[in-house]
Amino acid sequence: MSGTDVGEELGARAAQARALVLLRIRSRALAVAILPAAVAVVLFAADAQGHLAGPAWDAVRWTVLGVAVVVLLVTVLVAVSVARARPAMSPTVPVSEEGAPDLYRLVRDLADRLDVPAPSAVALTPDCDSWLEDRTHRSLRKGPGAALRKGPGAALRKGPGVSLPKRPEAPAEAADTAPVLVIGSPFLWWMRVAELRAVLAPVVAGTGPSAHPDIAAARRFVRGLDAAIADAAAPGRGPVRGAPLAFAGWVARLLLRACRGHAAEMERCVAAAASMRAQTVDYGLRIAAQEQVGLAYAGWDRLLTRVALPAWRMGRWPSRLDAGVVSALTELSRRDRLADGFALRLGERPACDLLEEPGAADEAASLLAARLFHGGPAESGPGWAPVDWQQYPDEVVDRKWRSEAARLHRVLDTLGVPRASAADPAVPTLARVMEHLSGPGGPGGPGEALAAGIGAAVAREEAEAPVHGGPEQGGPGHGGAADDPLDLWGPGPLPLFPLQPPRTGTELLADHVAAMVCCAAVDTAGAAPGLDWLDGPALLVGGERRADLAAPVLSLVEDGDPDPLLNWLAEVGVRSDKPVRLV
Repeated sequence: MSGTDVGEELGARAAQARALVLLRIRSRALAVAILPAAVAVVLFAADAQGHLAGPAWDAVRWTVLGVAVVVLLVTVLVAVSVARARPAMSPTVPVSEEGAPDLYRLVRDLADRLDVPAPSAVALTPDCDSWLEDRTHRSLRKGPGAALRKGPGAALRKGPGVSLPKRPEAPAEAADTAPVLVIGSPFLWWMRVAELRAVLAPVVAGTGPSAHPDIAAARRFVRGLDAAIADAAAPGRGPVRGAPLAFAGWVARLLLRACRGHAAEMERCVAAAASMRAQTVDYGLRIAAQEQVGLAYAGWDRLLTRVALPAWRMGRWPSRLDAGVVSALTELSRRDRLADGFALRLGERPACDLLEEPGAADEAASLLAARLFHGGPAESGPGWAPVDWQQYPDEVVDRKWRSEAARLHRVLDTLGVPRASAADPAVPTLARVMEHLSGPGGPGGPGEALAAGIGAAVAREEAEAPVHGGPEQGGPGHGGAADDPLDLWGPGPLPLFPLQPPRTGTELLADHVAAMVCCAAVDTAGAAPGLDWLDGPALLVGGERRADLAAPVLSLVEDGDPDPLLNWLAEVGVRSDKPVRLV
């Protein structure tokens, strides 16, 4: 037996040992619950045989019986609450085998090489991560992505290092019990096929330990406790139903506190065993593929925060985010010498070719990303529409600038600042903004009052905006978990994962002044809105991006010094006294 096999065997045995500890905790909790009933049985059996007779013992017997009945009722309540609770399931985009036969074939061949059970289905997540997710809980069997695969290869196969069930299972039953393989959608677009296979190898190898009955039972036990706690904390419960659920949640919390350390150690051992087994598959390529994982994460983060977020805030969601990752990382390879050579990989077959309709999968993942990271309904509609990359500069960048410029002038009107144009006092101009901010800076200056006004206006508009993600926003056909992957996350408001911290008043003011400058450049100097894949909205002058506007704007906003911005305007040819078109 090789060193890899020994390490895998040790990891698997350690995981099984931790699983047995978790199951013993469950057994002890059950033993404590039935102890009063057992004592009552002994007392009544002794009375039937003529032992422990007398009024005092009769009182003890009936008291213990009453306690036993109460404890058993409470036990049933807790058990039913844990069994009926719905464990959290990651929102994903299910991928059927008909929609990605090559991808399923790759995963199935990978499982064969690793000699582990094949995943029951494949799903995509709008994030740079991949994992196995068990969706065999009875309340989740009809959820998205459950048991989508009907082809061969679902029967469990016994391999070294993991003791699989001795009782053979039918292929259909194994397909139901095997976990779902969740793949980060950015990986499919940026990685090549061989790189994706290398990255998925340790993930797919995890289906071996997942098939062990003790590990599977321990995981179901822990997931049930966690779901019961979440169910007890859900709002909107009446006192009649809320009190029992609260008590069940308290008991589940006690048990989960006793299980937490063992469960974490079990998962660590499972991951170690899977990693050791995966070393036999594409080990050399895995090192290079991990570099692509880090690069994809960096490009995805920049794309979401710099490019997607401005569109989401305007009620538009880019419909090709994964394709945008390729453009962003290609641009990064052009700018960063550390990324030299990465663009040469683009000549190889991309992993998204494993999908029959990559455009449809990208659109579904992009919509889910918008809902997870920002919030939004499940379907397009008024105030929530897709936008492709060709339309992004005109429909997002230009509209964003003009909306912020209009808000800036509305706040100036509220502060009583006069218009700068004597010929037509109603028209907005850049000169009005610059004259108001020029002069002494610091606390108490005109910039601070304007920043506070803009901050208040932004907060007011966000508070008045419709709340996305609620059940009434779901649209027709989105009333069940099988239709909407976010239904299982409950009615809580989105976003689930905010991308950026709240902006300060000064930052908001600088953004609004820069937007006003860009509008003036477009209207008076022939500039154009553009898209930078790494930095988001960009101003194009003569077809080239101008990235030197931030410093002059900050000099005006923070110090009240207009000279750097005046020099910039003169260089570009912007007329600050000319009217600007607003929305």
